[in-house]
Amino acid sequence: MCGIAGVVRFDGGLADPVLVERMSALLAHRGPDGAGTLIEGPIGLAHRRLAIIDLSDEGRQPMLTADGSLAIVFNGEVFNFLELRGELERAGHRFRTGTDTEVVLAAYAEWGRECLSRFNGMFALAILDRRRREVFFARDRLGVKPLYYTRDGDRLLFASECKALLADPSVGRTPCPTTLATFLAWGVLDHSELTLFEGIRQLPPGHWMVANEQGLQEPVRWWSLSVNGAIGSTPELEAAAPSRLLALLTDAVRLRLRADVPVGTCLSGGIDSSTIVALIAGLLRDEHPSSVGDRQRTFSAVYADPRFDERRYIRAAVEATGVSDACVEPDPERLSEDLLDLIWAQDEPFGSLSIYAQYCVMRLASGSVTVVLDGQGADEQLAGYLAYQGTYLSTLARQGRLLRLLEEASGTFRHHRGFFIDAARQLVVRRRRRGALRIEAEPIHRYAGSLDRVLERETVSTNLPALLHYEDRNAMHFGIEARVPFLDYRVVEFLASLPLDQKLRRGVTKRVLRRAIRGLVPEAIRCRMDKMGFVTPEEVWMGGALAGLVEEVLASESFRSRRYWDATRVAEDYADYRAGRAPYSHEVFRVFITELWLRLFFDQRERTLSGHLGE
Repeated sequence: MCGIAGVVRFDGGLADPVLVERMSALLAHRGPDGAGTLIEGPIGLAHRRLAIIDLSDEGRQPMLTADGSLAIVFNGEVFNFLELRGELERAGHRFRTGTDTEVVLAAYAEWGRECLSRFNGMFALAILDRRRREVFFARDRLGVKPLYYTRDGDRLLFASECKALLADPSVGRTPCPTTLATFLAWGVLDHSELTLFEGIRQLPPGHWMVANEQGLQEPVRWWSLSVNGAIGSTPELEAAAPSRLLALLTDAVRLRLRADVPVGTCLSGGIDSSTIVALIAGLLRDEHPSSVGDRQRTFSAVYADPRFDERRYIRAAVEATGVSDACVEPDPERLSEDLLDLIWAQDEPFGSLSIYAQYCVMRLASGSVTVVLDGQGADEQLAGYLAYQGTYLSTLARQGRLLRLLEEASGTFRHHRGFFIDAARQLVVRRRRRGALRIEAEPIHRYAGSLDRVLERETVSTNLPALLHYEDRNAMHFGIEARVPFLDYRVVEFLASLPLDQKLRRGVTKRVLRRAIRGLVPEAIRCRMDKMGFVTPEEVWMGGALAGLVEEVLASESFRSRRYWDATRVAEDYADYRAGRAPYSHEVFRVFITELWLRLFFDQRERTLSGHLGE
């Protein structure tokens, strides 16, 4: 896990080494264990290293092949590198390091662009191919690792985070109105190539692209996801699916324990993270992975307010596995101090304060481990969010499957009646609050269409990419690598192949997973029907501990001068909420956090960058 950056010039000019170093410096948090650059005519490559595999200096980057024909900067991990290394050795390749980076270089040399399909991992990379006179860029299937770029005249700039591209004063001078409108109205980010900085794009997940003497070529898709839309399972599949899923997940976790540094686990108390904790406990007992040590370490967020606290589920997982647990209680008073740092870490505003819990957990873990595993990605694949149940009911209605519809509706409303009542109220509130915006946004109907299409979109576009963004920045901000076993491509493709009743049946979410972990995870967790995860009491804080800051921001001259919203109406909406005349909704928070982001990255940009560059 690292940070990468670089420059490619198309006009025959020389890459600016000062700019490359500044870009690298703005990614120092991603790689506290070393830095390297390669300047070669019109090409400049930079790398910040977080050493995970082969901690020696032999693992430093940019890394070159023995003949010098290829050079790479690489962010991420290819977890099956040992298996690929054996295959490449049989093909005649020789290795001088124990890194996965050298395996990636050899794989590219052996198989060219087709090497990507052989990688089981998370990665963003840039390879200087001197033979082809080009730079090859690629991103992993689901975009766990980020890669941003901007075409600025006759130059291409790329980096792991947007902030590194801002080292060039001409880049990202204004917000992107299209993306900003979508975020403010619908809370959706990372659903397209566009970012919130005008002119900065991201290479889409599962794509590669090439920069050569002809310029920057269009990205090419190398992987895609297709979710099975069938409703019912055969008896054979019904019997076999749980054990197959458990075997795939176990191997995904086993691969993600490969490290030469300590590995821990994020434990929320939910089904997904508890499954990973239990699988690691089994592997620790049977296979003794050295990266875990004698006892697995877990890291959790807890609250004094029982409405948001998952301590009893965390305790159940801890008692069942014997892990060494550490907990942190996110504090609204400290949040006031952390808020600008959190925005800086994320580069872009975020839809809710739920990511602050993750930020606190990563800060806690950074004192003990360098790698953490967590359960990201299961909800989108296994219909874990309760809103998907409405989509499923409408899918059945459109297909005319009335008997099945009645069965499913009965289960849904038996288990989740309160959720749907609250959701109906929120729809009215949110529609009214969107009326305070002054910029037009194309509608994002996250839950419209058949359930298979919605789960596919949520995995590759409308939800998971933003969550991966949040996690990558939160983890890397504290020099931690986050690994996500549920996004092992074998798990993803298997779950996508299953009929919908393996994911959702009579109101029970994640059905195949619940069956797979029977006897592995405590019943109190396996059978829980609510959905929390790493959450914060945002509504309480926005009306209490943060109220002074929110009111100050909403009354400020800069807030009232923005063209994106009706400042008076936003302030009145917030006052109505505080007075108990209107319910809370995330639209209030999104406008507030966007104002702070605009100040940090636009109004005070030079001061912000200079402060982080130590100038």
